[in-house]
Amino acid sequence: MDPEHASASGRTRSQRSRSSHREIADELRSRIRSGVLRPGERMPTQAKLADEFGVERGAVRQALRILQSERLLTDVSKGSPATVAAGAAPWHPPAGPAAPPEPTMVGLAPRIAAAFAAPHVRIDALCLTSVSLTLAIGEPLRQIHAGRLKPAKIDVRLLLPGRNIDLAFPAPVDADDGGLLHRRWLTQRNAQGMVLRQNLLALCTTHGMDVRVSFRALPFTPPVKLYLVNGVEALFAYYTLGRREREIEHEHVELYDADGTRSMLFAFERRAGERDAAFVEQSHLWFDALWGTISSDLVLTL
Repeated sequence: MDPEHASASGRTRSQRSRSSHREIADELRSRIRSGVLRPGERMPTQAKLADEFGVERGAVRQALRILQSERLLTDVSKGSPATVAAGAAPWHPPAGPAAPPEPTMVGLAPRIAAAFAAPHVRIDALCLTSVSLTLAIGEPLRQIHAGRLKPAKIDVRLLLPGRNIDLAFPAPVDADDGGLLHRRWLTQRNAQGMVLRQNLLALCTTHGMDVRVSFRALPFTPPVKLYLVNGVEALFAYYTLGRREREIEHEHVELYDADGTRSMLFAFERRAGERDAAFVEQSHLWFDALWGTISSDLVLTL
């Protein structure tokens, strides 16, 4: 368990003092939605919560009633501790050796949604374009605008191929179509990246969140995609090429390409055992090494 949340968690009065009832509700809501407090689990007593947050019990009762009105808690009263409501916490897809591989959009979207329940969201991604990530972030953005998710800070870093490299794929079967395919890929890379950045940065204005979105350019075409989520999960998939036909700029083109949204995603979680912990750690080291060495500034322009 994260030591920051040790007793519903574990904070003492010296660590946090004189919180308002709404701040208490926000903190407890975050613990429920992130799974620190699980459905069916008894909350700490009001006395313990009052001591943790440095407030009178009346402020705690007000906070608990807010969460009861949101159907996150049941049995809120002056007597026994409240209970986390069934279904209050988000569903966390399985990870580790027991987790089956899934198509990227099946496996990625719920994990990204769960990540946004944390106070500090951290996502690193290495991919050919940001299509899958842009789609996956749509649901947590809706939850934020609906007031059901309230991260305080969001950091997103993306490694994408540079605009001037010779792409290994998508690649034309007929070499004469190379320029056409490159223009199509570059337009998609830039458009998706700008949508992702604009949607996230808008949260600075609409919700006062601290948001940072950064891009770096790779000097090669990545044969795999990698998503690192909140420091605890690594999601990995191969780009598997096939021969396809497309109509691009009114031209019929045969090409070798991969469908990234359907690439099979393998999930590794730091807490799922030594094997998974090592994979997550090495994935972070690999990503940081690419970010800090051979990658370069990437400017999204159409």
